[in-house]
Amino acid sequence: MNIVLDTNCLVIAISRQSEYHQVWQDFLAGKYTLCITNEIIEEYSEVLSRNISPLVSELFISAILNRKNVKKISPSFSFHLIEADVDDNKFVDCAIVANAKYIVTEDHHYDVLKEIPFPKVDVIKLREFMLELQTISE
Repeated sequence: MNIVLDTNCLVIAISRQSEYHQVWQDFLAGKYTLCITNEIIEEYSEVLSRNISPLVSELFISAILNRKNVKKISPSFSFHLIEADVDDNKFVDCAIVANAKYIVTEDHHYDVLKEIPFPKVDVIKLREFMLELQTISE
């Protein structure tokens, strides 16, 4: 299953104290494919460096880039579907080009995608995604 993980969800999931840490563990176990672009990796790195530390950021980015269950996408077109926070469009464009099942996010800016019939991009909250991963594992 191809998914795009918004930065807020990555930050939440990597913490061992997080109730959502299983989402990160499932990524490491290869239970889903994480779709990324250069812009997404840059944002992951920037936010992790700022919120945790540059060293931790480097380790997590290396862990992501060295996984076989990562799909590197190079969108050649921007759909501009989110106007409230245009930076979020990099995740939308990645999801469309990667034919991702979901964008996993806690960000309400993505709610507008529910109203856009084409291109269809499904958005799911982190808790819902974690529960779906549990059903796949059973």
